[in-house]
Amino acid sequence: MDYFYCPPEKIREHDLVIEGEEFSHLVHVMRKKEGDEIIVVDGRGSAYDVGLETVTRRSARCVIKRVFRGYHEPSASVTMAAGILKNPSKFDFLVEKLTELGVMEIIPLRTERTIPSHARTDRWQKLALSAMKQCGRSYLPAVRDLTTLDSLIGDATRGGRKFIAHERLEAGISLTELRSTPGESTLILVGPEGGFSDEEFSRSLHAGFKPVFLGDRRLRTETATIVLASLLLC
Repeated sequence: MDYFYCPPEKIREHDLVIEGEEFSHLVHVMRKKEGDEIIVVDGRGSAYDVGLETVTRRSARCVIKRVFRGYHEPSASVTMAAGILKNPSKFDFLVEKLTELGVMEIIPLRTERTIPSHARTDRWQKLALSAMKQCGRSYLPAVRDLTTLDSLIGDATRGGRKFIAHERLEAGISLTELRSTPGESTLILVGPEGGFSDEEFSRSLHAGFKPVFLGDRRLRTETATIVLASLLLC
């Protein structure tokens, strides 16, 4: 079954309307026509089994047959915050894979060792949308604007468990102790190439973050982030 996206404001009790780029993909790329059945996701955790009722030049009206809440979504809420990387394509890859794994929020981090000139939030959000449809989940992760480490760790509104990835065994818990339980909210910080500075690490601990030991081998940022997300969500 093919998956398509429709924003919540275009969804009513019994029908929904697909427009814009998604309509073009639906009709001109996937060649869908009146009478076909598709799955539509709203990016908020719901999926809709619909039939194409009317296709015009610019939009498609679909009749809703069934609604699925929490469709293909994990029971835990995970936010991954990672230092942006020198190679832009690596963060593209990271956004795509974190979306597939079920992460709810992705925060590009500006740290002492990052090069922030290529932060591309709009592109990353589009990649997340594409990955959401490709993997068949129903929640669209929010890709935040480039955020400084200090502003993130100082955000008092963020509750739940908080961790920071680190390479020293004596610094904190092991990966096997990290696994989440249903309903838990977790935020994890992963540094850029070169990791967090000692001062950044110290400030994070002071803000209540617990260090997570990543093992004896030094992992790249994208590898570490995917490993941590997998342990929490798979």
